[in-house]
Amino acid sequence: MEQRIEAILSGSRPVAVVGISDKPERPSHGVAKYLQERGYRVIPVNPILTEVLGEKAYKSLAEIPGRVDLVDVFRRAELIPQHVEDILAMRPRPKVVWFQLGIKHEDSARILEAGGITVVQNRCTLPDHQRLGLGAPARR
Repeated sequence: MEQRIEAILSGSRPVAVVGISDKPERPSHGVAKYLQERGYRVIPVNPILTEVLGEKAYKSLAEIPGRVDLVDVFRRAELIPQHVEDILAMRPRPKVVWFQLGIKHEDSARILEAGGITVVQNRCTLPDHQRLGLGAPARR
């Protein structure tokens, strides 16, 4: 599992963060900022925001132009199914969908995996990235 997580985090740049908040105290904001500081292109997805961390925010995954390697989901488990269709409609499809710590939805995971997408559930990208020593902050 650790090698799989390392490969995902090493090879997944741009990252769409679904459910990102513009409030610095929220986990979604902190994780996105951490990833951005380490050279990831963070694409905020939140229907009520226009910008987060200096990046244009999109109302939905369907609005994102171009490729997304990883969809990092910060939504309650019961809300996950409403995003599955949007994820499967993305072209190209993301390689990975990551449900953050505390988020699991087995039915959605099965549907996404049947569509050729790797699913990680109930893990946080930030401590996994730190534990694996995948990089210091990028120089700006």
